[in-house]
Amino acid sequence: MKVISTEYSQILGARISQRLGVGLVDVRFSKFPDGELYLRTGAIDEEMIVVGSVTGSDALVQLLLLIDACSESENRLVIPYMGYARQDKQFKPGEPLSARAIAQAVANGVRCICTVNIHDEDVMRHFGLPTVNVSLGKDIGAYLKSEFSNPIILAPDDGARYFAEKIAESGNWEFDHLEKTRISGELVRMDPKNLRTAGRDVVIVDDIISTGGTIAAAAVMLYEQGAKSVHAACVHGVFTGGAYTHLAAAGIKSVICSDTIERACSEVSAAGIVSKALSEC
Repeated sequence: MKVISTEYSQILGARISQRLGVGLVDVRFSKFPDGELYLRTGAIDEEMIVVGSVTGSDALVQLLLLIDACSESENRLVIPYMGYARQDKQFKPGEPLSARAIAQAVANGVRCICTVNIHDEDVMRHFGLPTVNVSLGKDIGAYLKSEFSNPIILAPDDGARYFAEKIAESGNWEFDHLEKTRISGELVRMDPKNLRTAGRDVVIVDDIISTGGTIAAAAVMLYEQGAKSVHAACVHGVFTGGAYTHLAAAGIKSVICSDTIERACSEVSAAGIVSKALSEC
């Protein structure tokens, strides 16, 4: 068995190989003058673990090429971040169900698939293969436990409340979610539904931080309500459109994510939980 990864998941791929105690295949990536992607792998094994986050078009094509390069092997696929998983419904006539299209494409040539905090687990059915989705809630909670003594864990909305609860269990902390109140046509206020945050360290948690707009706006209001400090944590740090700067400018003291998308603030690794899950895949 060996591990192989796209260049978008090279750090996580190396960590998974170390966890499993198996070889890591060297891959060289380049582009042709017309922009087409090219890769060439080192020696592969009869059984391969292919690791690749789908963070954009190039990442997707690299993953497809890598799976094809391992076509003579029995392959297990790890998708740490599947960006198209959020496009899981057809809201208007003529729209593609993008999550289904991507799922069916990457499933060709693999025997099973492992994802990490996929945005909607209903997407898993589109793979048409045995699948397992793991959560980094406990791992993020363990990291926060090393940094804070008694924070409030806060979800940005009711939909993320379950994720916040799982993180809060790590330290037996209080948790809550933000509730929006529309004051006027343009003015919206966000407050914790049940808990007071005055004088407390607050960590806003979510599976994905994309633009960071909601979290930044919430941080400003939490400081107005007397919060001691505000921090942000997520599994997938997309950080599009200068989101990290936007969060820092709003007064958020620290931002952490995992290595499902490899960032400078990737303080939590998915390698351990993925390595364990692969035994079930």
